[in-house]
Amino acid sequence: MSTKAAIARLRAYKPPPFATWDHLPLSRRAAVLVLLFADRRGDLRVVLTMRAATLRNYSAGQAAFPGGKADTLEETPFEIARREAYEEIGLPKDDSKIPRPFRIEHLCQLPFSLAKTALAVRPCVAFLHSDDSSGNKAASVEESMIPRLDAKEVAAVFSAPFHNFLRSEDQVPEGDKVPGKKSDWYEGKWIDWFDGRWRMHNFHVPINNQKVSKPKVREGGQAAFAEELDEEEDDGMQRYKVWGMTARMLVDAARLAYGEEPDFEYNTHHGDEKTIENLYKMGRLGEKVPGGPDLTDSDLKTAREGTISKDTSKI
Repeated sequence: MSTKAAIARLRAYKPPPFATWDHLPLSRRAAVLVLLFADRRGDLRVVLTMRAATLRNYSAGQAAFPGGKADTLEETPFEIARREAYEEIGLPKDDSKIPRPFRIEHLCQLPFSLAKTALAVRPCVAFLHSDDSSGNKAASVEESMIPRLDAKEVAAVFSAPFHNFLRSEDQVPEGDKVPGKKSDWYEGKWIDWFDGRWRMHNFHVPINNQKVSKPKVREGGQAAFAEELDEEEDDGMQRYKVWGMTARMLVDAARLAYGEEPDFEYNTHHGDEKTIENLYKMGRLGEKVPGGPDLTDSDLKTAREGTISKDTSKI
């Protein structure tokens, strides 16, 4: 679980070429920031947000990476991800404005995934350094940087142990405790989706041992959702649920970083680029029309035909 080795693997990773991105309209382009940092023990953690739209029925809620849609066709995925991270959690998009001794290194981009909203989403992986120029540990990200973040457009900002997304139980550092049982960390199931078998991952991240940042100014908007989250925590909630596309991206990113495979069942392919390419060729990824029809089940089934090999899962 070497942090240095994991960062080196991600730094060296080159995603396969994907020319379809250059042809997609603005309304189909999106990116997320997979921001990693080393905790006080030197182990990697990943920054996540709790989006307001998921909180009305919290038991079925979810977490997400900072991210969103492109503003212009000229924006690169990393530029999209950094801008959205600034707008959502207050992480400066201008590196010169990141408080010392912190700095951000862009490591790599992962293959595109297809969101439920029919967006092509590029995960952009970065590392938040906290060392001074001499290489000495100068500050703690958990104690100094995370609390400075302002959950501007989300209900909360928290973090999760990165390597744990390869394990079916909590990995508990010596001296720490987690709520409930270690097996509360993961649950998953296979579903049949457009002629393929897809593994749905559900992770439950302990929040009893970390600082969770919430909107500093409680004036409408996210405030109501953040206050609802406060109430859930006051009632005893001690874990946030991470699932869907976010969970799948975390599993794939951890697989690449650590050179390991999960100890639970999973799909082996990364992203959805073949499906996105087929949908584009079918003419189904044109400009999104607000309130208008988008992809149908038939569209996705057609696009998936021939894209899922017989050996796409580990059981």
